[in-house]
Amino acid sequence: MARFLGGYPPELLGQVLPVLEAGRLGEALARRHPESHTVRTDAALYDYAMDLKQRHMRQSGPVSLVVYDPKLKVLTQALGTHTTIARVQGGKLKAKREIRVASLFREAPADFLRMIVVHELAHLKEREHDKAFYALCSHMAPDYHQLEFDTRLWLLAQEWARRQPADPSPSPA
Repeated sequence: MARFLGGYPPELLGQVLPVLEAGRLGEALARRHPESHTVRTDAALYDYAMDLKQRHMRQSGPVSLVVYDPKLKVLTQALGTHTTIARVQGGKLKAKREIRVASLFREAPADFLRMIVVHELAHLKEREHDKAFYALCSHMAPDYHQLEFDTRLWLLAQEWARRQPADPSPSPA
């Protein structure tokens, strides 16, 4: 639980744990975030991210690539990454910016995909997770902090479900 919810107050974690252990966290989140998305391809993800960027960050630099990355391991690495790749072209240094989103978000609720794309777009302007970074995230998604928390809960519920043994079939009497 600490992997996803480290840094949150113990009182809040005390509310989450019973729901998680009862196996109801996933269904509670599904009721809270029922809308799925249709952003299944890399091209659709690029268009989705560029639409958000155009609406909220017109002045930021261009992004050359936005893709789902199957190599990102959500449980051990990150939900998404942003990188700047510098290349020399014709004697000039050119920088290309890329955003990679974990493939798991192809099937995530629409709100969670929006949260992760907003987060990575904010890194185009603010490198550190500081006050200015979170202010920009909240500008693009006013409910950003709740979405980030709910995304963490969703990831926790997914990991918990994978770790639970399958229900044994009742044995014949």
